[in-house]
Amino acid sequence: MKKGALQALYGITSVQRNFSLIIGLVCMTYDFTLKKLLPCVYFLQKSSVRNAVGFGALTWFLAPTFPCPQVMFTACELGVFDLLLESGKPLSSDAIAAHLGTSTTGMERLLDACVGLKLLAVELTQEGALYRNTEISNIYLTKSSPKSQYHIMMYYSNTVYLCWHYLADAVREGRNQYERAFGISYEDPFGAMYRSEEEMLKFMAGQNSVWSICGRDVLAAFDLSPFRQICDLGGGGGALAQECVSLYPNSMVTIYDLPKVVQVAKEQFVPPEEHRITFHEGDFFNDSIPEAELYILSKILHDWDDNKCRQLLTKVHKACKPGGGVLLVESLLNEDRSGPLETQLYSMNMLVQTEGKERTAAAYSKLLEAAGFGEVEVKRTGKLYDAVLGRK
Repeated sequence: MKKGALQALYGITSVQRNFSLIIGLVCMTYDFTLKKLLPCVYFLQKSSVRNAVGFGALTWFLAPTFPCPQVMFTACELGVFDLLLESGKPLSSDAIAAHLGTSTTGMERLLDACVGLKLLAVELTQEGALYRNTEISNIYLTKSSPKSQYHIMMYYSNTVYLCWHYLADAVREGRNQYERAFGISYEDPFGAMYRSEEEMLKFMAGQNSVWSICGRDVLAAFDLSPFRQICDLGGGGGALAQECVSLYPNSMVTIYDLPKVVQVAKEQFVPPEEHRITFHEGDFFNDSIPEAELYILSKILHDWDDNKCRQLLTKVHKACKPGGGVLLVESLLNEDRSGPLETQLYSMNMLVQTEGKERTAAAYSKLLEAAGFGEVEVKRTGKLYDAVLGRK
């Protein structure tokens, strides 16, 4: 990928060049949702990369970049980045292969590909080539990093990619592909995501890693300090709830989720000494919703069709205290649906994985108003996720 072509694609400035190649090689794949993760998260916090123009962009987009994420996934899964961090010094491919129990020839090729992706750096010495992590890999691909995206990478590798293999079938049929990918009914999308305790933990940890980086942007889009009693519907592992009580220390947040999710969140993710966060077990479609001043639905509505969205928002409106509201956190399409490209492709991901889709701000406003909410406000953060606030 030539630097000039990438600049033409994104309008990248000299300040951003340190991240240009990693975005180009890792993120521009048929599974574009990778753009929301890894080093691109830092890049996207600095600027909005939402303009793809020109024939040069089209021809570059068609380049054979599809192996790039699998190279990264494999290096994560085998523990390459963790080993290099723990070693504290560069290692040879033979040493890495011996530590990780792989073939030497396969490991050497994997390491060289990671160098090409700027995930590793190599130094040629008299003893041979020695490999070390780049700063980006230390921050985002090692398990011990506070900003680690390891778990979401493994979720993408083991679940998302398998569904995308059946994209043509999804387009023909207009439904998710869990039945072909995992033998699980398409009518139970979360049954596939939670098909085992290991996969559920991976999914929850992955979502937590995203919110540990992106959560503050959406929670600060509006001043939520007047809302003291908050319910995070489908709050999962609780990272967004923890960001919320950190940003608004006078708030109390109830995480509402399925019983098995709540159990894992209590045991694995939310420290027991955090008394500002409580839990409520239930299925928000079939069970009652507790009363609150503010409801947060982060990446919830995009999982469901319009009818189910209206059904859920109507229940939320009924439970909501007068003067309260609901905060939707979603990736918003332009009103003419011309972009952003990452949101368009994220919507394709919803096709292969869920019952839902990405929507415009107007579409979410219409759903909120149909449920009884008014004074709808939209804040585009210029980052990965946007915020929509409706009031009762």
